[in-house]
Amino acid sequence: MTARPQIRVTNLKAVPLQGEAMSTNDGHRSEDQETAKDQDLKKYRHETGEHLTTNQGLQISDDQNSLRAGARGPTLLEDFHLREKITHFDQERIPERVVHARGAAAHGYFQVYESLSDLTKAAFLQDPTVRTPVFVRFSTVAGSRGSADTPRDVRGFATKFYTPEGVWDLVGNNFPVFFIQDAIKFPDFVHSVKPEPHNEIPQAASAHDTFWDFVSLTPESTHMLMWVMSDRALPRSFGRMEGFGVHTFRLVNAQGKARFVKFHWKPVLGVHSLVWNEAQKISGMDPDFNRRDLWESIEKGMFPEWELGLQLIEEADEFSFDFDLLDPTKIIPEEQVAVRLVGKLTLNRNPDNFFAETEQVAFHPGHIVPGIDFTNDPLLQGRLFSYLDTQLRRVGPNFAELPINKPVNPVHNNQRDAMGRIAIDSGRVSYFPNSLAGGCPMHSPKAAEAFSSYTEKIEGNKIRERSDSFSDHFSQATMFWNSMAGWEKQHIVEAFSFELNKVETIEIRTRVVNDLLANVHPDLAKRVADNIGVTIRPELTSPRLYEKVSPALSLENLTRGTIKGRVVGLLAVNQISGAHIDTLLQNLKSAGVRAENIAPTGGKFGGEDGHSITVDKTLATTASVFYDGVVLLGNKSQGRDIFDLGRAKHFVAEAFMHGKTIGAFGAGVDFVRTLNLPDGYENEPGIVLFENGDNVVDFTRQFLEELKAHRHFNRLIEKVSA
Repeated sequence: MTARPQIRVTNLKAVPLQGEAMSTNDGHRSEDQETAKDQDLKKYRHETGEHLTTNQGLQISDDQNSLRAGARGPTLLEDFHLREKITHFDQERIPERVVHARGAAAHGYFQVYESLSDLTKAAFLQDPTVRTPVFVRFSTVAGSRGSADTPRDVRGFATKFYTPEGVWDLVGNNFPVFFIQDAIKFPDFVHSVKPEPHNEIPQAASAHDTFWDFVSLTPESTHMLMWVMSDRALPRSFGRMEGFGVHTFRLVNAQGKARFVKFHWKPVLGVHSLVWNEAQKISGMDPDFNRRDLWESIEKGMFPEWELGLQLIEEADEFSFDFDLLDPTKIIPEEQVAVRLVGKLTLNRNPDNFFAETEQVAFHPGHIVPGIDFTNDPLLQGRLFSYLDTQLRRVGPNFAELPINKPVNPVHNNQRDAMGRIAIDSGRVSYFPNSLAGGCPMHSPKAAEAFSSYTEKIEGNKIRERSDSFSDHFSQATMFWNSMAGWEKQHIVEAFSFELNKVETIEIRTRVVNDLLANVHPDLAKRVADNIGVTIRPELTSPRLYEKVSPALSLENLTRGTIKGRVVGLLAVNQISGAHIDTLLQNLKSAGVRAENIAPTGGKFGGEDGHSITVDKTLATTASVFYDGVVLLGNKSQGRDIFDLGRAKHFVAEAFMHGKTIGAFGAGVDFVRTLNLPDGYENEPGIVLFENGDNVVDFTRQFLEELKAHRHFNRLIEKVSA
């Protein structure tokens, strides 16, 4: 028997749903009938359009804005469209996280520098002698659990504080802004950047049509695009990237006085990034590069550290900026409101079990403690619903009972049963109010110690509308561009060009250049347009330019001049002086620098004085992209077997191209001279040559001084082909 096809009734005639075939009496599809069906559907859609509806078929007039009390007011729980859309989105993938699926994490502690009682009544921010336990998870956003660590992407930076008053989750990113202003657009953004649904390509990449189609039609994304196309999207390590709370929150002290606050994490080691060429190569050779660095740093006692910074704004100054504090696509420039460093985060212990801890940890911006509160940021308001909904589906309603999520203080409430229940509750009472259990658990008798929401007067009509103060989408994108060094601008141009040349639809490329980049800066637009083969509309070549600059945005200003935690590759030959290499290794270790011996083959190689030197990596299993600097060393009177290898030549030339510090002494100097490096390379910063291979101490001292720069930025615009 032939199954009856589903029928859609239109004003034309009854036709099968798309993908269903009409059947003839013998069960086979008629070519004439299929053609007629396709023509009918095409005509119907041309005449009527496809109207956006809820899953219940209700047509929607505004899919851009959440329902809120006034244009700047809080989002209303009544917004059934927002709840339906985000609930469905949160449960699309099981059990992997919908976003931030690939992560790495570690345990540690936070310690405040001095009491912040003038700012907040949060207990863990009062006593500088107390260490508050934390668990921190870093992640990429777009890729699946099996993707690589180094795509061009946002990085999650989520911190769970186990405070005496309960858990506080500071759930942020390594960028201070985001792609969208309203949470109702989050499913659309993520759908656009995820692999395209018809072929599940590409993985963990934004260089495809659907992402750029979405952002080209969403000008509020422009500022975030500047961050993502910069080297900030390619962190050298988790321990060398900044973190941000993104949203504007409130701090409330014991007297009830509130201030707005932006949260920052400032890495003690400075902010360092890969360059795109490195990130691509690392992805193939070691897709676990960032998580491996985090694990090994902790195992070796080189504990990653960040300082917690606060940008504080008095409530009276809420409207004193040329942007809206509630707009998550805007930053407060640090030159305008300084970041006050108030404490330090240290990660000192790796997880015992990846699944039980890193995978099952459940973060939620709604996990707060007394003294910290929300604002009406519409993206934050949506996250307060979405994250809990996600965890309920992903880990279950009793996720707070899992050891990694469990607060350190006792939990007393009347929540019972449900999937994954661990606690065994005794007694007959599970409701409030009650008399059979003596009224317990009861309301806190100390109201000042319990959480109470900040009292804020709210007025406004129920309306789907965005505040006019959210309408400037380009000024801060221009400020970001203005603040970049020349090499950073070049990398941004190259990133836009790479991504957009992967976009097959020329209309999308054209929109990005004309509707977005031309409004950021004409130089950016022209350089990208020339690279991707599109034309800028003549009227857009001289836009109004925003002239502000924020030096705190440039990586060139964020290295902090420290070498602790750097990794150096040592290329050595047989018969090297064992005493020399021992001295070099000891001096590097004393400075907090990790060194790895690299040779053509594994095992050991011998020094001229009988030393036996262990090989850590071979030229076949490593590359310069894994190191912050390179040292070439050898005895001029002996053979130069490693230096005659093409891989060794590529290793050093590539390090030069990427702006790494290169040091050589003895036979290593002769080898550098055989490379096709630009004229005058000997006098460039970051090149340390000691032809006499005896003075290892002075050589090491000068090499370490050059290593402080992280990279020698004048070389980041490629001067040599590797």
